[in-house]
Amino acid sequence: MALTKLKGNLERILDKNLADLVRGIRNNKENEVKYIAQCIEEIKAELKQENIAVKANAVAKLSYLQMIGYDISWAGFNIIEVMSSNKFTFKRIGYLAASQSFHQDTEVLMLTTNMIRKDLSSQNQYDAGVTLSGLACFINQDLARDLANDLMTLLSSTKPYIRKKAVLLMYKVFLSFPDALRPAFPRLKEKLEDPDPGVQSAAVNVICELARKNPKNYLSLAPIFFKLMTSSTNNWMLIKIIKLFGALTPLEPRLGKKLIEPLTNLIHSTSAMSLLYECINTVIAVLISISTGMPSHSASIQLCVQKLRILIEDSDQNLKYLGLLAMSKILKTHPKSVQAHKDLILLCLDDKDESIRLRALDLLYGMVSKKNLMEIVKKLMVHMDRAEGTQYRDELLSKIIEICSQDNYHFITNFEWYISVLVDLSRMEGLRQGHVVASQLMDVAIRVPAIRPFSVEQMALLLETSSGFAIRGITGQVAFSSMCEVLYAAAWICGEFASHLKEPEAVLECILKSKVTVLPGHIQAVFIHNLMKLYAHILHKASTADEKEKAQLTLSVLQERLTPFMQSADLEVQERASTAVHVLKVISKLQDAGEGDVVNELMQLFQGELNPVAPKAQRKVPLPEGLDLDAWINEPEPESDEEPKADGGGSLDIFYKSSTSAPDFRDGYQGEGQVRREALRVEQASNPHYLKGSSQARRSPSSSSQLLSPTEEIPVMSINLSVPLQVSTSKKLSDKYLELERNKEASSDSKKHRSKRDKKKKKKKGSSDEEEAAEIVAPQVISTMELPEGARLSDSEDDGRPQTDPHRALNIDLEEYVFFFHSYPKEKPVVRVTLEPAAAPPIPAKSKKPKSRNGVEGLKEEKAKRKKTKQEKEENAPLPPTTKGVNLNDDLDFWLSASNGNDAKEKKVVAKGELTIDETATATDSQKTAKKKKDKKEKKEKKAKKEKKKKDIKDFDDQNNHLSDSVIAPVAIAWKSLVDDKRLVMKYRVVAVPHDQHQVLVPVQLHNRSGKLIHSMIFNVVDSTNARLCRGQHEQDGVELPHQLASQSRVEIPFAFAVADSTMLHQLRGVLTYMTQGEDGSVSEKLDFKLQIPCSVFLSSDPISSDQFAELLASQELIGKDKAMCEGIALSQAIDRVSRELSMRLVEMDSSGTSASLYCRHSTAHHLCILMKSQADGRLSIYGKSSNPSLVSSVMEEMRQMFA
Repeated sequence: MALTKLKGNLERILDKNLADLVRGIRNNKENEVKYIAQCIEEIKAELKQENIAVKANAVAKLSYLQMIGYDISWAGFNIIEVMSSNKFTFKRIGYLAASQSFHQDTEVLMLTTNMIRKDLSSQNQYDAGVTLSGLACFINQDLARDLANDLMTLLSSTKPYIRKKAVLLMYKVFLSFPDALRPAFPRLKEKLEDPDPGVQSAAVNVICELARKNPKNYLSLAPIFFKLMTSSTNNWMLIKIIKLFGALTPLEPRLGKKLIEPLTNLIHSTSAMSLLYECINTVIAVLISISTGMPSHSASIQLCVQKLRILIEDSDQNLKYLGLLAMSKILKTHPKSVQAHKDLILLCLDDKDESIRLRALDLLYGMVSKKNLMEIVKKLMVHMDRAEGTQYRDELLSKIIEICSQDNYHFITNFEWYISVLVDLSRMEGLRQGHVVASQLMDVAIRVPAIRPFSVEQMALLLETSSGFAIRGITGQVAFSSMCEVLYAAAWICGEFASHLKEPEAVLECILKSKVTVLPGHIQAVFIHNLMKLYAHILHKASTADEKEKAQLTLSVLQERLTPFMQSADLEVQERASTAVHVLKVISKLQDAGEGDVVNELMQLFQGELNPVAPKAQRKVPLPEGLDLDAWINEPEPESDEEPKADGGGSLDIFYKSSTSAPDFRDGYQGEGQVRREALRVEQASNPHYLKGSSQARRSPSSSSQLLSPTEEIPVMSINLSVPLQVSTSKKLSDKYLELERNKEASSDSKKHRSKRDKKKKKKKGSSDEEEAAEIVAPQVISTMELPEGARLSDSEDDGRPQTDPHRALNIDLEEYVFFFHSYPKEKPVVRVTLEPAAAPPIPAKSKKPKSRNGVEGLKEEKAKRKKTKQEKEENAPLPPTTKGVNLNDDLDFWLSASNGNDAKEKKVVAKGELTIDETATATDSQKTAKKKKDKKEKKEKKAKKEKKKKDIKDFDDQNNHLSDSVIAPVAIAWKSLVDDKRLVMKYRVVAVPHDQHQVLVPVQLHNRSGKLIHSMIFNVVDSTNARLCRGQHEQDGVELPHQLASQSRVEIPFAFAVADSTMLHQLRGVLTYMTQGEDGSVSEKLDFKLQIPCSVFLSSDPISSDQFAELLASQELIGKDKAMCEGIALSQAIDRVSRELSMRLVEMDSSGTSASLYCRHSTAHHLCILMKSQADGRLSIYGKSSNPSLVSSVMEEMRQMFA
């Protein structure tokens, strides 16, 4: 034994420890991988030894290797061995390695359950503490389920160190095993009032984190959190609580009234910037939630804005960003308060931090008016010229468009200026928002009819200068920048509103430029389509012989230029070109034949006014019946490895048969020499040693000509122009409108200051933005938007939360826990206790001093005696039934609706205590007599109240008994519609067979509403696994009905159905075939139907008392649960229908009439309990619980159908 111990100590001394490993890695930088591989082999050898100290040393070294990126998952079993050590220093090493290397899918975790349970119950708090810390890193669903009870036990530990860690670990348990939340919630709630501040802070953190995604479930904790907020001095805990209140306030607006005062006090008193920011955020949320129920809190808003200005002016960039972020929230509800700080926001645009500049842009959105819009946009455009970074410049462009287009262009008074701004933006270099500018140009042209002539003029100029969007790539090929998207809008506007064009022929020629083929396919397609619109306008306008000759020439040019597009690689371009060419050929033939109505026929293709389309209109288009978007239109062709033929049998012939005579615009680009030149150019561009653009290369025309594309071989000629071309980059097209606006304001100001006689007129007119803006008449903007039939613009969208979010499983209704696991109070009426102080007795008039030797001392003794008697009465007074074991502060409704009763009571006590000794010494024997009379009067009043209370209870019981008696009264089962045809009407009802839960009787009523005889009827149903039609001898065939229905006659035929499971809702498909007289003789017809066999036919309203009902709910027998929400039905109506149609008995209803409990019993002796509650929003929530899960699910589904 001694030798073994000595050997183990020697091994520990000779082995490398963690410090040696780190030192060795630093000394072997050149051969680090080789050295670490050698160390891993040594560690594997150490792990095979039996000495736990050697294993712990090896695991410590493995933990370091895992930190620098090496996989140690192969040592999982060895780590568990070290975790199971009895020595704390070794156990800590094991749990550290496990927390680093283990994850939820680690296979060896199944071996740790009992070991962790043993460590959690250790008497050493540090053993349990390191276990809790490590478990939080690798807990999975199995561990959470198996250890949930042990962790809940630790919540009641006597050691705060353990309680704090256990509370924090419960959050990870809830995420992995959500079913633990409901039973653990009461204990977690208790920890909010733990005497240890660390445990209290941990509980606040856990609940706030749970409520961050599902705040509605934790609304009942508001009174406790309010108490913590007003009493705690821990800033970090206050931040968490205030964040939670910010999430709870929109759900309960009454909560905001209580929060305003303490939050305002915190804003005034705190010096912590983080706490100040959260207080301001929550105040904003509070004011938004109570804006409709209380007067405006301008003082609170001004306080928040002033504090936020301090944050924005701070040198700390983080505080500045937070200040701007909170200011944007205030802007939504109180824009005027933020507009006063416009100068500060504009200064933030020049900040070096891009995120701060973006936040300042968001604020500018809400600060614009009709007067300052041009100035703000001009400043943003100047800022865009100086700004760096494509992403930030794109954001500036988007913000300019967003500012101008808000509220259907409400702040724009001059749309010519806005069109000029969009044109200026399209010509700026380095932007990638061409599609945004294009969409805006088209939207303005459609919505503002008055601006269409100017828009068409500017778009024609844009098409003439379309070469400005061309760029040359690395390979030398001509391409277009992303801003070329504005050409899409330019071509569309010129084509759609061609009647406003002065020279449509020139615009048509600009569109037909050779570089059109380099544009993206969707722009080419729009070009081709709008060429047809322009040609139609030219043809329509041609009246003289010269104009008609020019139109004929234009027709031939179009046919020639559009033909190459028929072989485009883009299918849309190919299709539009083919259509256009064939239409032009038809027009040419009709003109040659002398048809005079060609122009009108062509113009009808493009007639009709376009309206703006509502956003998301496409997704709201209903899917037609029978359309399967996933089905193949044509069967896919079989895959083949054969190469496409090169002799004209290519894929393009599928859409268009190519002709050898047709010119190809791609000629010169497909030759072998061109391929070689392109490959050489790419190689030169990627070669860093190749000197590009050198003078030597320019002096060698022979060598350079080999590398030039055919477009570069075109010689450059000088053009003699009478007017020199001048491109000014300093002045924008929109600047002239800004100068005109400034001149107009300057002239109006000078007129105002010319004479002092107009002061009164100036006061009447005012100088506010709103009054001046009202004088400006802006063009009419079309605000109507088209939507699919039956769709609404405000359709709800998904919350956007990912399906894998673990917080989805934690969305548990904690109110349901109270219904299912707490018994009902035995008393029928619900009595609410109020804390209103009793009215103070009137002070009698002054009288003579009593002839008492005690004087003041006797009066004091009398006061003490009264106080003692009052205390004894309060102690002996019975508590109301609803307050037993209930903390009134936990009742959210009571807490929110409670008035300042205590304050009033204190005020009355103070007023009473302010009486002087001389005044109080005037009590006489007459006062004592008056007091006795008053006591007698109070006793009579109490006795009368008791009698009235008993009478109310009796009336309530009688009402409930009367309602219960009416529920169990037998009612006739109503007929349900099965089929309603023009010839035949089918109705049915389902009746349970007494003392047989496996068979039902279904009488079917047939009514012949036609004028012909119906005969040869066959009734058949497709059987399911749990329900089938009893057909007699012919089990596989239908039931032939021995009846003939004359015109307008009825017949009732009963059918028997066998039901395997009577707790399920069965739906069966069936068909009825019959013969009737037609025009050509007898005709066979059939009717398809769906027959439903509900499980409610097996329910019975057995009598049950409220005590038995409460005991049933508190038992563990009811294992099935379900819930439903219904709209448009009152509680009384729902109780009446459920009682009649589902055979349920009303057990009890609260005095307020907002909730009711019902009960029924299945023929198989299963219980079914129902709770109905009226919600504040008018909806009806229905909770169900049964001893059979299938039964409660089926009955709840019937209720959903019943109340739909």
